[in-house]
Amino acid sequence: MSTIITAQMVGDLRAKTGAGLLDCKKALTEANANVEEAITILRKRGAASAAKKAERATREGLVESYIHVGGKVGVMIEVNCETDFVARTDEFRSLCRDLCLQIAAASPVCVRREDVPEADVAKEREIAAAQVQGKPPAALQKIIEGKLEKYYSTICLLDQPFVKQPEKAVKDIITEKVAKIGENIQVRRFVRYQLGA
Repeated sequence: MSTIITAQMVGDLRAKTGAGLLDCKKALTEANANVEEAITILRKRGAASAAKKAERATREGLVESYIHVGGKVGVMIEVNCETDFVARTDEFRSLCRDLCLQIAAASPVCVRREDVPEADVAKEREIAAAQVQGKPPAALQKIIEGKLEKYYSTICLLDQPFVKQPEKAVKDIITEKVAKIGENIQVRRFVRYQLGA
């Protein structure tokens, strides 16, 4: 016995997720009208869709800037997308502004894990190993890896908890935008200035 999916249900799901009408209807049908399950289905599809787009070239985009109140912190970021049409949308501009706010608030050092010098990672691994002396050998590696994860989430922009939604990482917010906009989005680089630093 299948549940009837109404236009109101589809519209409500679209308002919550930003997904297309047809995608919302398919997700609701698949979830047997369970809205929370439909949202999960749409998020999984969005992540899969974003992964497919990850290899596409991003030659357009924006350079966005932000100066914090009082003029003591300033940020400039380059965010790339596939087309200038998307770069001019409010959705893309809003993402760029949010990323500037993230950088101003959380002071990341680099964009992604791959940007962290191997010497720095080795030093952090050594510090973590020294901190867990005396722990059972079976747990040592997991504890060290956990400490490295925390290190990455402190210094790497994409791994940081998003300041507006701390339950999500910045990379998850970007993945959601990729799924919604339909184009690959990459943070290329940023600079954060702080008075006196």
